[in-house]
Amino acid sequence: MPKLEPYRKELPYSYALGIFPAMHLLEARPEVAMRLLLHPAGLKSEGVNKLREKCAALGIREEEAERVLRRESRKDNCFAALVFEKYEDPLPPENCAVFCQISDAGNLGTALRALLGFGLRSVALIRPCVDRFDPHVVRASMGALFHLKTAAYASFEAYRAANPAQALYPFMLDGAIPLAQAAAQKREPYALVFGNEQAGLPAEFQHLGQSVYIPQSKEVDSFNLAIAASVAAYAFTQ
Repeated sequence: MPKLEPYRKELPYSYALGIFPAMHLLEARPEVAMRLLLHPAGLKSEGVNKLREKCAALGIREEEAERVLRRESRKDNCFAALVFEKYEDPLPPENCAVFCQISDAGNLGTALRALLGFGLRSVALIRPCVDRFDPHVVRASMGALFHLKTAAYASFEAYRAANPAQALYPFMLDGAIPLAQAAAQKREPYALVFGNEQAGLPAEFQHLGQSVYIPQSKEVDSFNLAIAASVAAYAFTQ
């Protein structure tokens, strides 16, 4: 088998680090799983053994790879991971979340997990953005990534051209209506649109669809992106 390289976005594969993300990969997308990596210190773990059993049933090769696990996780207690082949998803014409130039792996992973929890299963990413297959995005999502349809686009215009049916709801600090009103009046299918963690959405998004703000106290200047996406998804899906 070829040597596994340190992760970079140009590679055709990535790593699902940890038992829980690896289990979700096998549940949702077993066809992309390539190799099971094991830490010798975890071979007596019940979770690791369940993972090994599932991989054996699927014919997925296993190997001890302590050094690779430590290198990719940057921890000493990552006892298992799956190497998986990257894949592409066409987005269906359904309710969706759109992240414009999101830059933080933890933010994206946390948001993906929340979106899945609230039943939003399509996610569009507008470049430049964090790599959705980065192992730290996968780990932060706790494997939710594998249950979602995700796609990256060169620009918002490219996304819109490929997905013209959704009603747009850009989330902005100076949005025109509050979240509760937007959720009560929502039109489906819809797209909840969020901007970069630092800059937010450009002013022109005020004129794209129905802009929305999340009411908040004056003691904070804004919500973390993952929190904002979670609150918005909850309101729109209830």
